[in-house]
Amino acid sequence: MAHSNGDENLLSGEATVGGDSDEEIEVTAAEVLARLEEAWINEKFAPELLESKADLVECMLDQIKEMARNLKNVKQGDVVASLHKLEIDRIRYILSSYTRTRIEKIEKHVVHVLEQEAERDENENSRLSPEELQYSKDYADSMESLMKSLALQHMPTNMQSIDRKKAVPRPNIDKYVFLKVLENQEQVMIDPEEDPIDMETGAQHIMRYSAIAPLLSNGSVALL
Repeated sequence: MAHSNGDENLLSGEATVGGDSDEEIEVTAAEVLARLEEAWINEKFAPELLESKADLVECMLDQIKEMARNLKNVKQGDVVASLHKLEIDRIRYILSSYTRTRIEKIEKHVVHVLEQEAERDENENSRLSPEELQYSKDYADSMESLMKSLALQHMPTNMQSIDRKKAVPRPNIDKYVFLKVLENQEQVMIDPEEDPIDMETGAQHIMRYSAIAPLLSNGSVALL
């Protein structure tokens, strides 16, 4: 949990978040917010559901609770208090938008999302938090029940079953995205018919999402 020291910068202290191998990493609350903002932007512009950052969300929820408590010790009407309230509202907006974006993707491609989860290698991180996985299953079941009650029961017996794997809506991973390179990359294959290219840190590109998806996953690039 992040802790604030009650001074002018309420977004301070350290936070503990999960690492890539279930290890906990100590980072500052400001770093957690920066990671969450990056995850939010990536999620907004990626055509597919990305790996869940539920640890960052939980950490920032704890942080804004702490900020709100510390805010009570700040003189009301003070300019600093107003700025702190604006910062809390900004963080809440990011959290809300990030969560809403993921829910919209899950609902739009729920069968595809569940297929990915079922086919996931045991050593591969899940794209869904436990809560999102349960929501996905419940949503898929609800949609199937709704379809049966509204339409299928009125159709011939041989047409009353649903094959979820037929005509499954899938994200367009060949969509072009705007990105910034965070780490130098050499010999990146962008198009099978073209030569690989080198990508320098700080450079910005417009490329097919499918070509840079692995780089986004490992944090080498960020979407803009």
